[in-house]
Amino acid sequence: MRALVTGGAGFIGSTLVDRLLRDGHEVHVVDDLSRGKRTAPADPAHADRYSFSRVDITSPELADVVSSFGPEVVFHLAAQIDVRVSVADPLLDATKNVLGTVNVAEAARRAGVRKVLFASSGGSIYGTPEELPVAETAPINPKSPYAASKVSGEVYLNTYRQLYGLECTHLALANVYGPRQDPHGEAGVVAIFASALLAGRPTKVFGDGGNTRDYVFVEDVVSAFVAASGEAGGGRRYNIGTAHQVSDRELHTLVARAAGAPDEPEFAPARLGDLRASAIDPSLAQAELGWKPEVDIAAGVGLTVDYFRSLEG
Repeated sequence: MRALVTGGAGFIGSTLVDRLLRDGHEVHVVDDLSRGKRTAPADPAHADRYSFSRVDITSPELADVVSSFGPEVVFHLAAQIDVRVSVADPLLDATKNVLGTVNVAEAARRAGVRKVLFASSGGSIYGTPEELPVAETAPINPKSPYAASKVSGEVYLNTYRQLYGLECTHLALANVYGPRQDPHGEAGVVAIFASALLAGRPTKVFGDGGNTRDYVFVEDVVSAFVAASGEAGGGRRYNIGTAHQVSDRELHTLVARAAGAPDEPEFAPARLGDLRASAIDPSLAQAELGWKPEVDIAAGVGLTVDYFRSLEG
């Protein structure tokens, strides 16, 4: 398979790229390097099946890049991912996440791409659901421009599917964590805790530590993208998570244990707008894609801490 990955220099994208290369596929990465850093495959033996273009997904140049490579499948992961940035600058968020996705869809249509896989957001598009874990049948209720942009991406791609026959599948991701995650971002709390605890720096938990999230390991997420790249799931959204809630305080304990560090976070005032609880139900993905999470939180945290420890060595 010839696969093009937008955002393929970033955390999830580069992990997906390396998986596709291991599976024997030919991969072209499109990334503007505003966040991502990896511009070569992890294994040099795969370099002959890897290529890279430094291009913004909103650029007119994207169409030529996609056409020249001629992918069968486009994995669209490039995005503005910070909720706080989306609130402070919704026009920037919409430019990257809405117009960028339309540009990807149009480039894919013109190049005769079979399918676009879209990284949506299971942690935000449902808002504050009445029941957890939340299923795909729950009402969409975005409460930030970022969440609204992800919903818009799904709608636009489904419109292209109906108008032009460009297949698409949307993966609504829970809180993804694992090796290569940026410890300086706002969403990567496992990476933030791991990096700080290994370096002996103080850590911070907001509120009473009881806020919960659904943490899904990056390799499991990559397996979901691969599973959805076939014929199944046309026009569908699948929740990609574990259905399990882990509190901020519990997570800190897990990371501290793996790092061999004191489990003594500072408690800071709760942040305005933080969801109290979040978890998504992945049973539809298991039923229709044959996917389920394989890495539990303790094992995944251990692997993540090992990665950050290796950077120090």
